[in-house]
Amino acid sequence: MDNLQTKAINTWCPGCGNFGILASFKKAIESFDKENLVIVSDIGCNSKIIDYLNISSFDSLHGRSISTAAGIKLGNPRLKVIVFIGDGAALNEGISHLIHLAKRNSNITVLMHNNRLFALTTGQFTAASPKGLKSKASPGMSVEDPLNSLELMLDSNATFIARGYSSKIDHLSLLIEKAINHNGFSFIEILQPCPSFYDTSKFYNERVYELKEENRSKEEARKLIEEWNYNGEGKIPLGIFYSSNKETFEEMINKNV
Repeated sequence: MDNLQTKAINTWCPGCGNFGILASFKKAIESFDKENLVIVSDIGCNSKIIDYLNISSFDSLHGRSISTAAGIKLGNPRLKVIVFIGDGAALNEGISHLIHLAKRNSNITVLMHNNRLFALTTGQFTAASPKGLKSKASPGMSVEDPLNSLELMLDSNATFIARGYSSKIDHLSLLIEKAINHNGFSFIEILQPCPSFYDTSKFYNERVYELKEENRSKEEARKLIEEWNYNGEGKIPLGIFYSSNKETFEEMINKNV
């Protein structure tokens, strides 16, 4: 993994969950041909990860990394394209791109770093923030219910849906490896504590558990996804919720070109 190092100085806050995601990703791609990997990001703490990986990359506009990745994949279908995106960019600015690429089954992997707020701009709430969260954008508190990204992906017909946790590096790296190898649209929500503005480490450590099975119906996947609604105090399942095989968007396009 040493050849993945760059000379960029890491500017993440001490204790940031992004360190675990970086370690997991490096471990996950050990067996891949790095020449055929492309990583895409946009704006946010999560997107700094491309500065720390010696891999072909593209840094796009806020919320536009998923659509950029789709263009790269269409331009060269042989590439494995991975998106690093925050919950704000994915579920606020870029939500339409996320939904439509899942619907199309575009063959890219989206890794959503979910710290449940806009951290780089010091803590405003996002669509994934829990109801009642106090922030600079909501001095009283957020009065909105959060959006469940996994439920959204299930309803958008994504063919690979999973959740990982930045503190479980080995488990997360396995999920990332399987997502990249999946032939179709793959989405992993990665729970990632922000020690500076919303430290959820203790909350997650007491509640996360790993799923043992991977093969289940949509109905079974939905029940597991609904175990935690981002507001509640229940257990939080980690692992692959749903996986299926169908023709990808790129395969269908190439048939007609």
